[in-house]
Amino acid sequence: MSRSHTRVTDALRDEACPVTEVLDRVAGRWSIGILIAAAHGPVRFTELERSINGISRRMLTLTLRRLERDGLLVRTVYPTVPPKVEYSATPMARELHESLTGLVGWAERHRTAIAKARVAYDTATEQGADAD
Repeated sequence: MSRSHTRVTDALRDEACPVTEVLDRVAGRWSIGILIAAAHGPVRFTELERSINGISRRMLTLTLRRLERDGLLVRTVYPTVPPKVEYSATPMARELHESLTGLVGWAERHRTAIAKARVAYDTATEQGADAD
């Protein structure tokens, strides 16, 4: 491979890396639920904790920090006793919400077909293994 082709390949890989990183972050197990909840208006930590099944306090805290760092959430602390903390979606996150809503709708529409396809695949795979 010539040196010029190597540079093109390196440039594409370098450009793709940040995109992959962002997609991994946004599509993380907990991020989608948090972003969907925050898109409807400010949401408190305890509301998020109750609405997202299976998330631990630590994982919620870490995910909120990452989303805030990425510019998708704004954290507002109110000087009350005890302190009140709310998380709001940024305009960038609200734009992303449209795509997430489409993805969630797609998953809901096709979950039965996907479940059937998995059963068919597993059955065929087991039968193929039995033939070996």
